[in-house]
Amino acid sequence: MILKNRIIATPTGDDFEEKAMGGAALVIAGHAIVEPGRSSFASPEEPYPFAKYEREETRKKVLKIHRGGAKASVEIFHAGQDARTVDYAKGPSALIRPDGVEVKEMDEEMMEETLRWYAETAASAKKIGFDSIFLHFGHGWLPAQFLSPHYNHRTDIYGGSIENRSRFPLRILETVRKAVGNNYPIDIRISAYEWIEDSISFEDVMYFLKKAEPYIDTVQISSGIDKIFEANVHCITTNLEEEMPNLKWAKQAKAELQIPVSVVSAVMTPAMADEIISKGYVDMVAFGRTLLADPYWPKKAMEGHPEDIVPCLRCSNCYHISSDHWNVGCSVNPRYHHQEFVPSEINLPKAETKKHVVILGGGPAGMKAAITASDRGHKVTIIEKQKELGGMLRFISKEAHKEEVQRLLDYYLTQIFKREIEVLLNTEADPELVKELQPDSLLIAFGAVERILPIPGVEGEKVQLATKAIAHPEQLGQNIVILGGGSIGCEIGLELAENGKNVTILELTDTLAANANSLYREALRQKFLLHENLHSLLKCGCSRIEEDVVIYKNESGEEKQLPYDQLILSTGLVAQRQLVESFYGICRDTVAIGDCVSPSNIMNANFEGYTAALNI
Repeated sequence: MILKNRIIATPTGDDFEEKAMGGAALVIAGHAIVEPGRSSFASPEEPYPFAKYEREETRKKVLKIHRGGAKASVEIFHAGQDARTVDYAKGPSALIRPDGVEVKEMDEEMMEETLRWYAETAASAKKIGFDSIFLHFGHGWLPAQFLSPHYNHRTDIYGGSIENRSRFPLRILETVRKAVGNNYPIDIRISAYEWIEDSISFEDVMYFLKKAEPYIDTVQISSGIDKIFEANVHCITTNLEEEMPNLKWAKQAKAELQIPVSVVSAVMTPAMADEIISKGYVDMVAFGRTLLADPYWPKKAMEGHPEDIVPCLRCSNCYHISSDHWNVGCSVNPRYHHQEFVPSEINLPKAETKKHVVILGGGPAGMKAAITASDRGHKVTIIEKQKELGGMLRFISKEAHKEEVQRLLDYYLTQIFKREIEVLLNTEADPELVKELQPDSLLIAFGAVERILPIPGVEGEKVQLATKAIAHPEQLGQNIVILGGGSIGCEIGLELAENGKNVTILELTDTLAANANSLYREALRQKFLLHENLHSLLKCGCSRIEEDVVIYKNESGEEKQLPYDQLILSTGLVAQRQLVESFYGICRDTVAIGDCVSPSNIMNANFEGYTAALNI
């Protein structure tokens, strides 16, 4: 198989055709369960993709990918002991799961049955037209369960030493190779490290890969475990982690193996990808969330326009586990997960009638609306009271670990500059000014303002709002108290602690960063544990602020005091509804979007800006 470039689209999301059209060389469709009723992590009723009445839908995936100009692969997957079943699951070792399901230790008969299914699934994938197959041997799924001492507690020939633990995974590869023949590409993904106490070692991973080389054509290096939360944040890294976290292992695999090696996770820019390929660290780069944020990332890079790439924020809102399925979406791509009713930015419907669209506010909602309305053919004017566009993005991008937000801000500004969008900076919008502009459509996107709670002493000299603290951290003292443990309060606290400050966060509820998704909270928790100078007090309400101490009540109602050099207010945002209402009645088509309606996040601001502009 010859690929047109070195970009792989991993099996995330179902926008196969768009990823292919966007320029990825190989698009992997996910996931094909191996063993019906016994291998799905989602449901025991999940259909087997190669069953008689499922084949047509599976064939369409192949055709969509080929239609887009890419080679098609499919992820072949077995959840093993974590499978959702109606009776029992099977894995390397026997146990009772926390949900009460029995996991049976696989005997030879069970192994043979699973091997037959692997063979049938692989052969069916080839027969239906996939150009290659992608076997998932990482993230704590069945093959990885045999390889890892965390899961494998056997004392027979399939447990103990890495030689024994490799035995059944190697039998899978041997069986699959026989099923598809010698000239059909087999790729596997493997976790180089599992990020748990009894993880498989990288030395053992390399032992296995060297034994696997005769059966496979390429390997993708990942890390982490899907079903163990503290390890999952290393499968789906947040912005709190370093970029390209798996590169160190991929480089070593590349140096020791004879087959091509790819790496996945947080290769954020074309420059990063070019560097690690040109230096010979890896042969290919696999992109997951990056291509959810912008499926046309490869094409834009190839055409020499990296500034047009919509950057992934690594927020993990696209990952169903993060949100517990409540609000799955992409912070920067409003189409992701909503393809059936949200059009692609590449194929925006042109406006039937050109209108003058006036947008009040240049934050993320306003900028997204402006770009989209302009692309549809409208005349657009943005009124922004500050000296720069950006809104809250300006402040957030100044935090540590927010390189991705800075990239998003740069992207928005570049796109506005490239279009004929009128921008009025240092301009306070009022109804009279708006009337003078005679808009056909008015979008109100003022954003929100920081909440100041009516606490005695809140106007003190040593009290600062979060936005000012972010902008001027050098002005803060050594002992910091942060009032409010939402995501921004936690991020500020972490940054200050990393810079040697003594930080205590006072939070009224029982959860830090309750407004963030669960994976991000776990990533924050792990970072907090690294700093002895960073503390949090939960279920504690501030009673008053004195010159040098904060007086608060704990969960038991006891009054305590906490000394401080600087107190930072991070108690949330308030919508500017009264201001918004003052602009209604000027223009028949008036819509309020973003935080000025209800404070939320970048994802909702971006979605509302995009869809509001679509409706003009």
